Amino acid sequence: MSDAGQAGSPLLDLESVSVEYPRKHFYAKPFRALSDIDLRIEAGQTLGLVGESGSGKTTLGRAVLGLVPVHEGRLIFDGKDITHATRRQRRSLSNDIQVVFQDPYTSLNPSMTIVEILSEPLRVQGMGKNESRMRVQEALDHVGMPADSAHRRPREFSGGQRQRIAIARALVMSPRLIVCDEAVSALDLSTQARVLDLLLQIQRDTGVSYLFISHDLDVVAHLSHRVAVMLKGAIVEEGPATQVTSSPQHPYSRKLLLASPVADPDRQQARRERYLALAAAEAG
Repeated sequence: MSDAGQAGSPLLDLESVSVEYPRKHFYAKPFRALSDIDLRIEAGQTLGLVGESGSGKTTLGRAVLGLVPVHEGRLIFDGKDITHATRRQRRSLSNDIQVVFQDPYTSLNPSMTIVEILSEPLRVQGMGKNESRMRVQEALDHVGMPADSAHRRPREFSGGQRQRIAIARALVMSPRLIVCDEAVSALDLSTQARVLDLLLQIQRDTGVSYLFISHDLDVVAHLSHRVAVMLKGAIVEEGPATQVTSSPQHPYSRKLLLASPVADPDRQQARRERYLALAAAEAG
């Protein structure tokens, strides 16, 4: 995706953020899952966060959502420090910050209809039944779900449709930022492409920002304005998406690019040869 456009004040600013987890034994040093993270997301744009399993990218997303405490540094959202927001403040922030998880089936209550699932957070906020159901139908229409979807249950839908429903659940709150944590990794390639196109259209329609977390650099390239690469809890490369996803500078970023599946074997071979040539030049 193009990284053109004027950068304004960041919607989300991470300043030297670190997260630690205590070890099993009290005398052992805590495990540092994130170390000195500096990142920003502009309003209406997407930051792609990429890295292999265990790199710390999901922990970063959870820190933004307030699901893990920040040990050091600050989280600034829309100019306000939310690093140590209280539970009540976080509930208020849920209007502005939403999440789409990897597996929508486990996050959708199988005993409830879609309209019940999606309207529940609206009802908690005090919205009336009729208004909340109208909002739900608008969100389902926005993600391209059939008209009768609202009164069916999650098990009646395919994986791609369930992920659209999960996106609709985030949209009903009219958020300014959505954290997408491996939101398409469980889908086949053709379904992935359709969901990514949907996310792009939603961003064009609403101006929402995304923190898009993935292990696949090619997927991240599809909709990100900027990309950050994580390794062992640290950012090893960050820059415009076109640069990081086509000509990465860090060896680990190149490794991720090489590992991304490509349907075109000629393109995959050209990518491999370019990577090997760069590695040989650096070794020499």
